[in-house]
Amino acid sequence: MAGDADLAAVGALLSDSTRATILLTLLNGGLTSASALASRAEVSRPLASAHLRKLTEGGLITVEPHGRHRFYRLSSQRVADALESLILLSPASVVTSLRGSKESIGLQRGRLCYDHLAGRLGVALTRQLTAAGFLEKNDGDYEVTLAGARAFEQLGIDLATLRAQERPLSRACLDWSEKDHHLAGSLGAALTNELFRLGWIEGREASRVVVVTETGRDGLRDAFGLEKSALELTAAAA
Repeated sequence: MAGDADLAAVGALLSDSTRATILLTLLNGGLTSASALASRAEVSRPLASAHLRKLTEGGLITVEPHGRHRFYRLSSQRVADALESLILLSPASVVTSLRGSKESIGLQRGRLCYDHLAGRLGVALTRQLTAAGFLEKNDGDYEVTLAGARAFEQLGIDLATLRAQERPLSRACLDWSEKDHHLAGSLGAALTNELFRLGWIEGREASRVVVVTETGRDGLRDAFGLEKSALELTAAAA
């Protein structure tokens, strides 16, 4: 007979700083190699493997072998959502190195929230989509307008296919660094994938940081009216 939820079991997995770093890194939504995760967490390969095994056994991540290499990702959207909620409750970590400072600024400028854009980039784009009349806020979520449907379809995003999925089409996701909402849901994911495909944004392995390319700055301005200035951090944040 099942009892109440065993939060302590999940808490034990999250209580180690190395495992927490691995989970935060895997919020990039893609497959990441064990060696890259070890480097990101600044631990040895054997120690990283031990932590990865615990996270896999705990159901928070999955592993995909490719030849002699093993790649990891979060096990589900639910895990990503849970981590994002915990981030909102967590204090900021102390930055003690130049590498950490650059990573922190990069995360604030633009990052992946599992499979959609967050940070200044995600919030600024969502604000512009709303201001341009492509999205409308409705009870905490977003609705796509007729003008928005045309704009997204011009980018090759099939809204009919997205609407047929069980996942919500568009959802407002609270951004922990901007304290505002960015676009999530299947549309947020599809838009992010399309921006990657077009080369308007770029990422790197073992990092959630996303940067807008020069081509992307022009493309985002022409497609949605998003100006370069909207992507810049305040002087205090930068």
